[in-house]
Amino acid sequence: MLQQFNEKNRDLIVNINGHLVHRDEAGISPFDSAVQGGDAVWEGLRLYNGRIFKLYEHLDRLRRSAVALSFPEIPSREEIIEEIKRTLAANKMRDGVHIRLTLTRGVKITSGMDPRLNQSGPTLVVLAEHKAPVYSKSGLKLITATVRRPPPEILDARLHHANLLNSILAKIEANNAGADDALMLDTRGFVAETNATNVFIVRNAELATSRVVACPEGITRATVIEICAAKKIPCKETDLTLDDVYGADEMLCTGTMGELAAVTKVDNRVIGDGRVGPITKRLSDLYTQRTASEGVQVADL
Repeated sequence: MLQQFNEKNRDLIVNINGHLVHRDEAGISPFDSAVQGGDAVWEGLRLYNGRIFKLYEHLDRLRRSAVALSFPEIPSREEIIEEIKRTLAANKMRDGVHIRLTLTRGVKITSGMDPRLNQSGPTLVVLAEHKAPVYSKSGLKLITATVRRPPPEILDARLHHANLLNSILAKIEANNAGADDALMLDTRGFVAETNATNVFIVRNAELATSRVVACPEGITRATVIEICAAKKIPCKETDLTLDDVYGADEMLCTGTMGELAAVTKVDNRVIGDGRVGPITKRLSDLYTQRTASEGVQVADL
């Protein structure tokens, strides 16, 4: 799976610390913490008919991550939403949009790791693109990566940080194997997530997803759990092994950029009957109903 360039994004307006500039003129300082050490937090948002689904939940996670990293200044929820609105208005965007929201520790007075070198406040980047869900609805092929997800005592997955080299190394393995993405295990050998998404398996009409140990608390993952509770679909958080994955009746990935997508093959083993399963289809439909009716209004209809 390789995303393609969307011609509608050729003249995007990007928002950097409130400055709206053409994508070709956008840039941040080489002294910015994101450049110096990946010292930033981020969120992926999706716009549906002028509304951002689960916006407050995403902004709360952004703040929690920034607090955990001891950012001395964090823009308020209202300030961030205003910059999102300005960016969408500048691009005349209403639907079918993915927003990459990045908050860095800001610009350093000189290069170096020490956060005390950051003395001018954070950098906020709002990048909105015309982008439909990126995963094929016919099913994904995964391989299990050799690189592992770190445990909380090394780097807590609850920190939604912008240093994504761990995931990128796994994605390189998937690319080399001709797979769509890589399934990643934790250091104990249990399933964490893919390089980009949370995962669920289905067995005997019951869902199971990895515990939040070496995978982040995904917003879409939480929404699927909410849907299961509301519709009385059995769902549990537990340690999952590769044997659980290989023997599953269905498997699916969840994430804001790709929504819900079935997994039909892992390590050349067919999952279930190799097609999108009935529970995956049902959850996808229920998720679409939620995104069509819920969210925070940020763009005029």
